[in-house]
Amino acid sequence: MSIATIIFATLVILVLALGFVAGRWRRGDMTHLHEWGLGGRQFGVVISWFLIGGDIYTAYTFIAVPALMFGAGAIAFFAVPYTIVAYPILYVIFPKLWRVSARHGFVTGPEFVRGRYGNRYLALAVGLTGIIATMPYIALQLVGMQTVIGGLGITGAGFGAHLPLIIAFLVLAAFTFTSGLRAPAMIAIVKDLLIYLTIIVAIIVIPAQLGGFGAIFAKIAPAKLLLPHPPAGSSGLYSGYATLALGSAMALFLYPHATTGILSASSSETVRRNAVILPAYSLMLGLITLLGAMAVAAGVAGMPQFAAGFKEFGTNFAVPALLLHTLPPWFVGVAFAAIAIGALVPAAIMSIAAANIFTRDIWRQFIHPRISPAQESMVAKLFSIVMIIGALLFIFALPLTYAIQLQLLGGMWMIQIFPAIVFSLFTRFYNGWALLAGWACGITMATHYALLNHLAGAIFPFHLFGMVFPCYIAIATFVVNVVVATVLSPVFHAFASDRIHDVTVEADYG
Repeated sequence: MSIATIIFATLVILVLALGFVAGRWRRGDMTHLHEWGLGGRQFGVVISWFLIGGDIYTAYTFIAVPALMFGAGAIAFFAVPYTIVAYPILYVIFPKLWRVSARHGFVTGPEFVRGRYGNRYLALAVGLTGIIATMPYIALQLVGMQTVIGGLGITGAGFGAHLPLIIAFLVLAAFTFTSGLRAPAMIAIVKDLLIYLTIIVAIIVIPAQLGGFGAIFAKIAPAKLLLPHPPAGSSGLYSGYATLALGSAMALFLYPHATTGILSASSSETVRRNAVILPAYSLMLGLITLLGAMAVAAGVAGMPQFAAGFKEFGTNFAVPALLLHTLPPWFVGVAFAAIAIGALVPAAIMSIAAANIFTRDIWRQFIHPRISPAQESMVAKLFSIVMIIGALLFIFALPLTYAIQLQLLGGMWMIQIFPAIVFSLFTRFYNGWALLAGWACGITMATHYALLNHLAGAIFPFHLFGMVFPCYIAIATFVVNVVVATVLSPVFHAFASDRIHDVTVEADYG
């Protein structure tokens, strides 16, 4: 067993043990859903910073964004402006969601929607969208962990090759069951410190070995350094890049795991302060993206010792190969552990967030309306295990392309709940049934255009006024969603207004 493997295993085991200890940290009554699923809404600025950052910047981010730079070039940097645009959205919008949710005991985004419109079917649509989009997201965290385990030489298709991953995620399911959101909140601190350490070391050591950044970029094909100039009659990738960044930013904090991180904060001011300091992660993301350029310059794809890894994992193996090639073995163990722990934190938060939605917005509303708080908490705990085991089955039973394709669709679907949640924080103009109709149109059209793209990309060449306008499918279909909801709302209000069902008051949003 190599030194890298020993250090990797030691750090991961210590973090998994920390997950069980977390249940005693800021102890609360775990028979209540808000204690188990939101940590009692008591996390301050620092813990929320680690938690929200930990559930957004994941192991798959560490692997996939540099892999996109390695394979496709400059378009990979869309992830940097998209996260920068996301934080003003967080600053302006989500403190309002925290305030109204805290005052009325809402645990999920769909629960706020139901309280605002008295429409449990609209809330069901919002909740199912989140759960379905979350499953492949958890599965892709497994891919990130699987890739670094493969980098340690544990590869193959047999049960033995998958055993470390299976054990890690079964232990994850166990401490999620016992400790709830407190576990990933505590682990996120360790994960993010290790990630920052890895990036700082990599960004100093690797360029020094490769002759500096000038030498690195000199080895990259010029066509991959910049977006191609648009052809005549088309806005080219310029519009595709811009709309992809904007649409991704709009959807980011609507994902259940991101919303859960926000609602677990101790106050709306905590959320606002985090919107100010979270861009530090965007700086880190930019540096992570540069690892893809370094991998190109290092020529790891052509090195025989990494041929098997690239064959099994494709361009996702670029970062593990780069770290193995340039860093000492002991630090490779630290870096790989950081990436693996970066899979555990978001996977735990995602499973908890999905469980909160399933319990509060599906089970309680449609199956067992008189459920007690203790029973509600137990249903959530059990469903979190279902999500984690489901993600394992997803990866092992289905081709990886299915998870990637569903995650691609997930981003297009999540933006369709933007009107129901975000617009509703600022206005009561809309009717719940009109929002449901808009959501249905948006979901249907997004899926249609994604299928026309053969689920191979998120940008579609729309033809407008004699021009070709490549656009992120989510943005184009979101516009249709909003138009439908806006046109139908006055009509539906004229027949049967649902404003009388609103349990919130204007003061809740101040």
